[in-house]
Amino acid sequence: MEKLIILITTDLTPESIRLLENDSGITAHFSGASPAEILTALPEVHAVITRDDVRIDAAFLDAAPHLQVIGRIGVDISNVDLEAATSRGIVVMNTPGVNAVAAGEHTIALMLALSRKLLPAHHSLLNGHWPPDKGQMLGIQLQGKVLGLIGLGRVGRVVAQRCLAFGMTVLAYDPYVDESHLDDGRVLLVGLKELLQRSDVISLHVPATRETREMVNAGIMAQMKPGVLLVNTAHSSVLDERAAAQALGSGQLGGVALDVYALKPDPDNPLIGYENVIHTPHIGDNTVEATQHLSLQIVQQVIDALRGTDYRNVVNMPLLPGVGYERIRPYLRLAEQMGLLLDSLSRHDIQQVAVEFRGEEVHGLVKPLVVALLKGLLQSVVSGEVNYINAPVLAAQRGIQVKQTKGLKTAHYTNLVSCQITLKDGEAIIMAGTLLDHQVPHIVQINQYRMNFVPEGHLLILGSYDRPGVIGRVGTLMAENDINIASWHTGRAEPGGQTLTILALDYPLPDAVLDALRQFDFVRHVRQLTIPD
Repeated sequence: MEKLIILITTDLTPESIRLLENDSGITAHFSGASPAEILTALPEVHAVITRDDVRIDAAFLDAAPHLQVIGRIGVDISNVDLEAATSRGIVVMNTPGVNAVAAGEHTIALMLALSRKLLPAHHSLLNGHWPPDKGQMLGIQLQGKVLGLIGLGRVGRVVAQRCLAFGMTVLAYDPYVDESHLDDGRVLLVGLKELLQRSDVISLHVPATRETREMVNAGIMAQMKPGVLLVNTAHSSVLDERAAAQALGSGQLGGVALDVYALKPDPDNPLIGYENVIHTPHIGDNTVEATQHLSLQIVQQVIDALRGTDYRNVVNMPLLPGVGYERIRPYLRLAEQMGLLLDSLSRHDIQQVAVEFRGEEVHGLVKPLVVALLKGLLQSVVSGEVNYINAPVLAAQRGIQVKQTKGLKTAHYTNLVSCQITLKDGEAIIMAGTLLDHQVPHIVQINQYRMNFVPEGHLLILGSYDRPGVIGRVGTLMAENDINIASWHTGRAEPGGQTLTILALDYPLPDAVLDALRQFDFVRHVRQLTIPD
């Protein structure tokens, strides 16, 4: 079996390196961030583990034809062209939450350093000033002050809990968080305007998106309480640093602490040189504990994803946060098998896919199950690999409309996955499936035919007329050609009408036997396909 090659462009801990070295199916290539070494390795690699020191753009991906997984240490994925990776079916994963405690504690360290003027005090002693001029180092206490958190994700919640212990009032602005999901009722969700006007300290904890780019600009700073302390450990793009320098000069900001930089932290940076500005070189997650956990987690995530055993923290795959892949994998498999069967039954291109899900087990699984269904539908009609990452992109490129619906005329089961595809000639095909024992997929309906078969192995789909002797003549043909029938499932709309039969065979039928079967006067259509177990 071919070894999986993982390219490492960043530092890993000794424990995570041993995890790679002890896996006989893995070859780890350590290049660091050297462009020449990376370019040489890319044609053979199956996965990349990196930080923000390497730009993974379309050109990078074009040079890595076998790349399946990109593992990004930390939360930020702004160095990865997510759209290009998704269109190529490449899994992009990060490690959210692992460094939340480290980043949260660093945020509080910066708050304390600002509020107590620790750096001026340190430099005063360093420069030999004694006795100190305590008037120049007069700080403020955090107790009784109002903290405003812009963003209440994992790091924001760590900061909130620690600052509540300081006796601070904690306000938070986050349009994506509902009050019912708050861990502590003492954290007050407010509008942005109220937060700006009331806060003595403001800390930024939003991700880098188009919406958050320079969201803290001159206009926002003008609405803040004069003398407010501002901390940014989130992302460099969130803060307009030139506007922050002007606000410092006017006294609108009383101090700024930064761990991330939009403008290179050199003498040309407008915030360099202020006594009430603290700079740290992007070390928010740089603790022994966080480094160890981040390194081990990304290595294990990448290995699991390469082998298809688990997908955690994938940013371009529609799996639900907190829902284990093992739990939903049987339903993903069912949906994919349904897609393969529907494609086999289709005589024209698919124009529309309508899905309906019933039951507690499938509640909330719309996105992942639709993607699995599309993966199955497109397997035979798209050149190249189709997977859970690029299936929606490929469907959109082919003009396939996908919608959720209600009221499909399908069987009654506690948990049911139903789908109706509409072909470009107007024909519609309905299929429904479920799991038995929460694991084994069963197709229970195709159009008006009630069925009950496992969609795996070598399957023969036979449409016929309901006449006496069909089973005997088909069985005889199989016996004459030494074809063993593993199972036979027939559904009929009405006596004497049309039937649909699914035969599971030990081996696919040769073309000559298929042609002979088509010659029977009771046969309407015959198709066969193989669905891997």
